[in-house]
Amino acid sequence: MIARMKTLVLFFALATAALAADISGKWSFSVVLDAGSGNPSFEFTQSGETVTGMYHGQFGDAKVTGTVKGDKVEFSFGGDAGTAKYSGTMDGANKMKGTVDYGEIGKGTFTATKN
Repeated sequence: MIARMKTLVLFFALATAALAADISGKWSFSVVLDAGSGNPSFEFTQSGETVTGMYHGQFGDAKVTGTVKGDKVEFSFGGDAGTAKYSGTMDGANKMKGTVDYGEIGKGTFTATKN
């Protein structure tokens, strides 16, 4: 009985990992804030639920860190202007959308497409 339970738990753990999105690669974003809009690009590398990468946009280049849990994506980067926090949901394998908080600069929304 215990062996069956362990097998069942392992099966569900592997199934959950298989369903997690993989956002590795280059992405083009469209960001709309209270203060204006922009089109930054991001390069992500994902290992398990951990995401690292680079932001390239109006605020220069910055290192990105975050997580992916299922279809939920959260990441942030910081620079001289403060910290930007993105929180979104995958829409298939090549699109995501969500909200963004650039601190004093403003809050808004984003959509993104994998290149």
